[in-house]
Amino acid sequence: MSLTWPGNALGFPQRSWPKWLGREDSPQLHHQHTSPRERRAIRDNIYRNKRCRMETCFDFSRCQSGFRVYIYPPQRGDEISEAYQKILSSIEESRFHTADPSRACLFVLTVDTLDRDQLSAQFVQNVRTRIHSLPTWNDGRNHLIFNLYSGTWPDYTEDLGFEVGLAMLAKASADVANFRPNFDISIPLFSKDHPLKGGATGYLTLNDAPPSRKYQLVFKGKRYLTGIGSETRNALYHIHNGDDVILLTTCKHGKDWEKHKDSRCDRDNQDYSKFDYQELLHNSSFCLVPRGRRLGSFRFLEALQAACIPVILSNGWELPFSEVIDWRKAAIIGDERLLLQVPSITRSVGRDRILALRQQTQFLWDAYFSSVAKIVSTTLEIIQDRVESHVSRNHLLWNSLPGGLYALPQYSADPAQFPFYYAMLGKSPSQQFTAVIHTLTPLQSQISPVVKLIIAVAKSKFCEQIVVLWNCDKPLPPRSKWPSTSVPLSVVEGQTKTMSSRFFPYNTIITDAILSLDEDTVLSTNEVDFAFIVWQSFPERIVGYPARSHYLDSSRSRWGYTSKWTNDYSMVLTGAAFYHRYYHYLFTHYIPGSLLTMVDRLANCEDILMNFLVSAVTKQPPIKVTQKKQYKETMMTQVRVLFADSRRGSKASRWADPDHFAQRQTCMNIFSRWLGFMPLVHSQMRLDPVLFRDQVSILRKKYRDIERL
Repeated sequence: MSLTWPGNALGFPQRSWPKWLGREDSPQLHHQHTSPRERRAIRDNIYRNKRCRMETCFDFSRCQSGFRVYIYPPQRGDEISEAYQKILSSIEESRFHTADPSRACLFVLTVDTLDRDQLSAQFVQNVRTRIHSLPTWNDGRNHLIFNLYSGTWPDYTEDLGFEVGLAMLAKASADVANFRPNFDISIPLFSKDHPLKGGATGYLTLNDAPPSRKYQLVFKGKRYLTGIGSETRNALYHIHNGDDVILLTTCKHGKDWEKHKDSRCDRDNQDYSKFDYQELLHNSSFCLVPRGRRLGSFRFLEALQAACIPVILSNGWELPFSEVIDWRKAAIIGDERLLLQVPSITRSVGRDRILALRQQTQFLWDAYFSSVAKIVSTTLEIIQDRVESHVSRNHLLWNSLPGGLYALPQYSADPAQFPFYYAMLGKSPSQQFTAVIHTLTPLQSQISPVVKLIIAVAKSKFCEQIVVLWNCDKPLPPRSKWPSTSVPLSVVEGQTKTMSSRFFPYNTIITDAILSLDEDTVLSTNEVDFAFIVWQSFPERIVGYPARSHYLDSSRSRWGYTSKWTNDYSMVLTGAAFYHRYYHYLFTHYIPGSLLTMVDRLANCEDILMNFLVSAVTKQPPIKVTQKKQYKETMMTQVRVLFADSRRGSKASRWADPDHFAQRQTCMNIFSRWLGFMPLVHSQMRLDPVLFRDQVSILRKKYRDIERL
């Protein structure tokens, strides 16, 4: 939890809070080159609609068919910066993108508005004329404008050089004086080198101890001798002690720095070169984040990634995504006027709190800030929550693992319906499961493998119902052909009859747990019961029997897939596995349609894709249970080949497809490129029943049948 103190005590006033905590106006630093009247004139010119809110300046009728985002086609002569191209690419690859403007709820410009500093080489001319010529501009209504830099020397006001009208601003260094709550979005300042996808991981491990580091408080950056942003950084030397508070500044920047240097410059420059910035970041408990020329700075994201608790000194800064993120849990928000109190305040933070704050920085970094794609996705998800307020996320979902991007409110607005929050809410998953059996071949007789499987599963005391997904091209057999069971048995005929349809969120599935089965899987009732008991302790993970692994093929610089039995694994195939039903919804609605189409075309890899998805969400490996006899992947391969051949109209089939493993290797690399990283995690843990394989009487063992296999 972030720490704050009342302004009349230690001088850390509440501000930049999420809207549900209330807001108090913060004192603004005095601009040195413009009068208050001039600043008001600039602000009023930019924010003529500063009272805009979603209810007054947004046309909800455009969103009746869903939340879709349209990007205008580029115009001749458009020059798009690397950073803005990453933003546009992130939108194009998101699940919200549409190429049809008539279906769009939100519009995004191809005109690059990121850098509105007139002295910058990235400054785009004639923006006002270009955006007003757009056919659906409509004074900016239902438009989203991205901006990282506004204003120019010497005042760095929030002047964009054009009127935003009724458009929403996704803006870095947003000032609370101009920020329109529940309309604009504050985003972090990021560099052009910020990765499009994936991004570097944080530096804090789960068992990182001790929570305190070598240094208490650090900073290393530019010192401005004149102009806005110079006051705080010029005063940092007062609290620098050269021991555990290392605050280093340099005035050696810009062409004319020597003309303006003061008596401290030479000494500051000398001290500045003695310390490595990365070494300071990764060995300090707290990192100072003072304002620069603008309210935000790169130090903010750098501190988050390094698990260095940000101490923010930037009066009036609307913190990034403050509408949904509770920054009290990850940062200390200070007051520039009370700089001298900062060291004593950081020393008053206990070790337990330091660890909690640092852990939250890592969660926020990974969930929302580690890549441009995550920054853009968070922006769009916040807007979608506003548009579809009846199903919006609550703040627990935004501020707890795995984060708002993976907790889709269209599934449920109740955190208790997700597998991630059971322990936090003191809840438990339902005590029964639904078996979903994926069937691709005709039902030959009562001795068919699928019939034996149904009978074995139905005997489980935890089985609520059995759903057979009929993806066979043959007609659906009559009910009399199916075995009689003590639990409800329903047969669902797949409308598309594709491989990805096995993970569709069918309304007939009413339990939290799903037992996913291939039709040729051989499981005993004991195996089913034991695996379900294990899953109840790990409801956010895949728990099952057939394990597979991945490896890095360094000679070819690509990921590989292997079914060899080794001491570790990173996947549990969904031919015999338990998982939470939410993953059906996430698989269907989160994964890009292009990947689902590829899986259906290959009639392969859907199980790998599900493992990628669950590991990306949980950052944890699946769980393999009791060592079973080797899972016969070749049999399922034969079924898949028959299925794929039938889709292609082929009359011939083969016992085994030689391309099967090659396809799975290719899938591994395509899926990792989609995410921007490899999410699979290796594990050597296997969970067995108590007394499994022990030399004791079989009568003392609960799951006796497992050992007979």
